[in-house]
Amino acid sequence: MRAKITYFITAAVLVFYFVLVGSRGLMLIRHGTLLTVTFGVAVLILPVIGVWFLWKNTQFVRRANALAAELHAEGGLPVDDLARTPSGRIDRNAADAVFTQRREETEDAPDDWRAWFRLAVAYQDARDTPRARKAMQRAIALHRSSSPAPSSPPSGPAPSSPAAPSSPSGV
Repeated sequence: MRAKITYFITAAVLVFYFVLVGSRGLMLIRHGTLLTVTFGVAVLILPVIGVWFLWKNTQFVRRANALAAELHAEGGLPVDDLARTPSGRIDRNAADAVFTQRREETEDAPDDWRAWFRLAVAYQDARDTPRARKAMQRAIALHRSSSPAPSSPPSGPAPSSPAAPSSPSGV
């Protein structure tokens, strides 16, 4: 719940910032000189990119949460019982051990979105966020392709499936 609150507060602050920057861009354009119009257009591009980025991330989070809810309903959500350091962080050796198991499961069933979801969680536990995100994107794409009737059109090509997921440490 805390993560959701933080996300919504951050999103609200970003939207406020986009509106503020956009209004400044419009003021520059209204000034009417070649230089101010050029700067105004350039300033307006930033909020457009920011809104697009925020929208794509919100879609990603909603889809990942939907997969988590479905997996939880099936009883297949990974249990968070990893050893932790005194500061509360997941112990790297414990995360690597679980990662090895999840990688093998994914190699055995490369078209199973559930395996990719659990691999994404293992990557995140091992503090490899870029690979965690790619694995989750793969899980989302596999889930969408296995669904009987998607509720919305695909938003782009699905990420390609790696032959064998690499370890979080890159070895």
